[in-house]
Amino acid sequence: MPKTMPRTKTSSKTKPSSKTSSSSKASPSSKTKPSSKTSSSSKTKTSSKKETSSARALSLHLGLNAVDPRHYGGWGGELTACEFDAKDMAAIAKSRKMQSTVLMTKKATREEALAAIRAAADDLQSGDLFFLTYSGHGGQVPDVTGEEKDKLDETWCLYDGELIDDELYLELSRFAPGVRVLVLSDSCHSGTVTRARLRGGRSRMMPPDVAMRTYDAHKAFYDKLQRDVAKAVGKARVEPDEALANVHRVPSTRLTRIGKKCKAAVILISGCQDDQTSMDGNRNGAFTEQLLRIWDKGSYRGTYKALHIAILKAMPRSQQPNLYTLGRAAQFAEQQPFSI
Repeated sequence: MPKTMPRTKTSSKTKPSSKTSSSSKASPSSKTKPSSKTSSSSKTKTSSKKETSSARALSLHLGLNAVDPRHYGGWGGELTACEFDAKDMAAIAKSRKMQSTVLMTKKATREEALAAIRAAADDLQSGDLFFLTYSGHGGQVPDVTGEEKDKLDETWCLYDGELIDDELYLELSRFAPGVRVLVLSDSCHSGTVTRARLRGGRSRMMPPDVAMRTYDAHKAFYDKLQRDVAKAVGKARVEPDEALANVHRVPSTRLTRIGKKCKAAVILISGCQDDQTSMDGNRNGAFTEQLLRIWDKGSYRGTYKALHIAILKAMPRSQQPNLYTLGRAAQFAEQQPFSI
């Protein structure tokens, strides 16, 4: 499997956007016509309207009903509803006029997922939206940087390898200031969940013994990923991996410090708390099922915060989704879900 190295963003600087070209088209006329206070005010209002209406949205939906046993020590991680989740989330995105990419099971590789996230980071500008969803198993690998309290890094189990949450946060931190990023994760990572508590259902947690077997087989690869991210972030690194893992936890002082370093406005909503499990279903995961029911094909008119509360009320106590924000996301959290 190819090693993924952190990289810097370049194309956003060299590729003019529609917003920039719109502004440059307006400038010649402003030079040839004398302006008045009234016309200046009118132009400001018009420009504001154009800027609002020209906001763009990209979405990426990852749904894995299985993983490659060759990487995961013979474990195939079979699930039923994750591909349905991805398709249903993509349907919401398309109904809101977003440009969507869907990566199912074998196509949901590390390379493809990271490439799609990086392309969005390069392309989107202030006011734009990136909508990212993941449905599949969550896992853990030992933390080699010594910065995790539980000595474990949380992961998304992509088809040919795990995506460490250090990597995910590093990618999200590269979005331009003012970009809105929404992440929905219908998976779980906790190794504390016991089989007895699952009551016969399918959990979206990679079994701890499989997690350790997978890590042992690819130790050099995962250790290098963590060290590369730590090096890219710098000596002042303050546990960016908690950006994903702590979606399931009470906000901490360190998370507040992470938020201050994030340029984009990010909302992360998880499928459960860190000591719980996200359950798989026949049609959708439990979290995604309630989200779709409350969204009701777009008739829902609340905010992201209200949506989270509504889902919480509909879920059993054994699975309580959580919401966390990074960056300047206060206004974002008050917007209607999935609005561009």
